[in-house]
Amino acid sequence: MNSSVETQAILALADGTIFRGVSIGSLGHRVGEVVFNTAMTGYQEILTDPSYARQLVTLTYPHIGNTGTNAEDTESGNGHKVWADGLIIRDATMATSNFRNSESLSDYLQRNNTVAIAEIDTRQLTRLLRDKGAQNGCIMTASNGETITSDDEQKAIELAQGFAGLKGMDLAKECCTTDSFEWTAGTWDLSDTLLNRDVAGSHDSGTGGFFKQLGTHIDAKYNVVAYDFGSKTNILRMLVDRGCHVTVVPAQTPIADVLAMNPDGIFLSNGPGDPAACDYAIDAVRHIIEETDVPTFGICLGHQLIGLASGANTIKMKTGHHGANHPVQDLATGTVMITSQNHGFAVDEDTLPDNVKSTHRSLFDGTNQGIELTNKPVFSFQGHPEASPGPHDCAPLFDKFAEMMEAAKTAQA
Repeated sequence: MNSSVETQAILALADGTIFRGVSIGSLGHRVGEVVFNTAMTGYQEILTDPSYARQLVTLTYPHIGNTGTNAEDTESGNGHKVWADGLIIRDATMATSNFRNSESLSDYLQRNNTVAIAEIDTRQLTRLLRDKGAQNGCIMTASNGETITSDDEQKAIELAQGFAGLKGMDLAKECCTTDSFEWTAGTWDLSDTLLNRDVAGSHDSGTGGFFKQLGTHIDAKYNVVAYDFGSKTNILRMLVDRGCHVTVVPAQTPIADVLAMNPDGIFLSNGPGDPAACDYAIDAVRHIIEETDVPTFGICLGHQLIGLASGANTIKMKTGHHGANHPVQDLATGTVMITSQNHGFAVDEDTLPDNVKSTHRSLFDGTNQGIELTNKPVFSFQGHPEASPGPHDCAPLFDKFAEMMEAAKTAQA
């Protein structure tokens, strides 16, 4: 980077630690929970994942930005939006080299009003977070032509200490779509992206607009209603691949309205924040479990909501799981899957009631990664099976959901 145009920036942690670097994004400051992600690729997908709302994401891989950004790799279905409140990296590459690149990472961050800092020792920061746990922090940039002062540093520490933290914070209703919409597009290939570059700016926030232009369209066999708590778009694509016509509804949609759509299945999406704070969602899932036999599948936050609605507890994790290299074991078969993870809360396996069994477990720390009800067609998975780090290790989870809906339809015939 050219030092003549560098803008100073700092990362201040709530414990008073200061990291000094340079700004590569928007000017200003942002506060949030500082976490580290161990994935080597996928920085654009990470930034646009709604599950990172109110978090400042540290990427442990040192060289970030070398493939640029594009219009297709965003994961937020609710508009082209960066959800992570800040980005923390070691080296921002000056050159981008990829045939799909349409904008540099720095320009992308600035256009999306995202504060970001580079040229800090992310190894030191990661060790600190690993030992002490996720901390509240503040990224602050200097104004143009100015330097960070000691007063700025103190202010940043105070802002970090003033952040309430994610425990008790309901973010699902903030990150979901505001209006229901239909989703009919399946997975896409590179030819789709080249053919649709001319509509890259035409996404209609909250309606699935631009993304409907990409991906195969498959004859629908199943009517699925998806609760959006901050859903990633590739989840919806993988449902369509299995013959689902998906209606995406806001997080606070009454369960009566969902059941009135006569769904063959109900999907509970991923999302940010504390699952225990989403009382409206817990009530809706409890109704599904206790009053219906509709096949139901939950991912990430959706998994935690099923646990809570069944009578289990959730816990705040020390560092959470954030990365694309997490081994998870299927307890029934012994098979180990390489999974993508992004969560700071977990279902407390010791509190599962008798009618809920654990199906998957993390081989990193032994935390619960999946549950299934023994008396209802309801199951869930903690990781992100749509992210494909395996690359297809977790795809059978979507197949299982389709099989459950097919079995229910056959039984009703």
